[in-house]
Amino acid sequence: MAATADRLRPVVTFAGQGIRFDQDSAETPPLLSRMLSYPIGIIHHQLSRRLGAGKPQPPRRQQSFSRDFGHAAAETVLVTRLSFTLLRSLGVGYRWIVRLTALAVYAILLMPGFLQVMYDYFFSSQIRRNIIYGNQPRNCLDLYLPTNTDEKKPVVIFVSGGAWIIGNKAWGALLGMQLAERDVIVASIDYRNFPQGTISDMVTDVSQGISFVCKNIADYGGDPDRIFLMGQSAGAHISVCALLEQAIKEAGKGESVDWSVSQMKAYFGLSGGYNLSKLVEHFDSRGLYRSLFLSIMEGEESLAQFSPEIRIQDPSIRDAVSSLPPFVLFHGTGDYSIPSDASKTFVETLRNVGAQANLFLYEGKTHTDLFLQDPFRGGSYELFDQLVAILHAGDEEALAKDSMAPPKPRLVPEILIRLARMVSPF
Repeated sequence: MAATADRLRPVVTFAGQGIRFDQDSAETPPLLSRMLSYPIGIIHHQLSRRLGAGKPQPPRRQQSFSRDFGHAAAETVLVTRLSFTLLRSLGVGYRWIVRLTALAVYAILLMPGFLQVMYDYFFSSQIRRNIIYGNQPRNCLDLYLPTNTDEKKPVVIFVSGGAWIIGNKAWGALLGMQLAERDVIVASIDYRNFPQGTISDMVTDVSQGISFVCKNIADYGGDPDRIFLMGQSAGAHISVCALLEQAIKEAGKGESVDWSVSQMKAYFGLSGGYNLSKLVEHFDSRGLYRSLFLSIMEGEESLAQFSPEIRIQDPSIRDAVSSLPPFVLFHGTGDYSIPSDASKTFVETLRNVGAQANLFLYEGKTHTDLFLQDPFRGGSYELFDQLVAILHAGDEEALAKDSMAPPKPRLVPEILIRLARMVSPF
């Protein structure tokens, strides 16, 4: 165990506004230096037509409100129908009822922030909503575009969380708009949730969404040489599964692929779980019952297949693992939905098999602090600043602009944020 610990690179711990590196960090190059020196081979696809839609058209300045309204209505009908199916699967259980009630109170307390984000989401001319990337239900994505179009921008492909049940591309709206203000394009991918689909459907959808972005993002001002993949919570798990599955396909002989892992400059995982076998009982105790979770994951026999931490240790896919991009994981030590140990052990396993991985821990932060409460507070927060620093690494002009960026506005009064944190079901 000591030998393993010696091989691990330092973990960065955030406590309030401070940053602490392990004492032996001088022996290891800083994260940004390693990111810049990491050899990345980029395959730049030129696409003559979009999936299912003739020749690509230039981005429109305005979305059709009537079309969005019709789409929202259809989604509402679909979600309502699936909700009844889900309730039949859940049965009657006090844990999920208590958490559903807590979720409602949590949402009401943070409603001032949600309303402002929703308004911008539906009326901003910089957001391209519901771009179709596949032929399955919910195969669409949103694009968040910077106002400055002078040069190609870095791109973040974002996969939202939601316990594999309530995920939605709109959950990435706040992050998408904030990154767009820093000249970063964000593509937020929607995917089928349970019971509309199971884990293999979700992985397939996300992989198709990634493929669409890789092939078409240049039409929207994105830089094909600077594409990053990011997932949050369940979305972190699904996106890693898609990334690993793609690497395995590429390592196989004669298998055709629509996109390449070499197109991903780095992977960002926020508050994710990567070993399902270790999380089954934990989820059950928190209301995501074992029987339901196993239905989502297609049975207990499939847990290892959809557990990246387990799968990367298989010697038969060593070539696939070696092709993975650098991993950068973020996790709060106060996370009770998915304990931070999930990221710690995954980083250790990645390093043991020769992959490049780094972990940022945030002292006392919960599952939603990093993604919701901290952004709602406005000002500056550690996760966003660290993320932007990596996205703009090597671009001195962009980094200089970041240093002069105005503080983000507060969206929710502090008292409501504190109360929401107290009742949060996450």
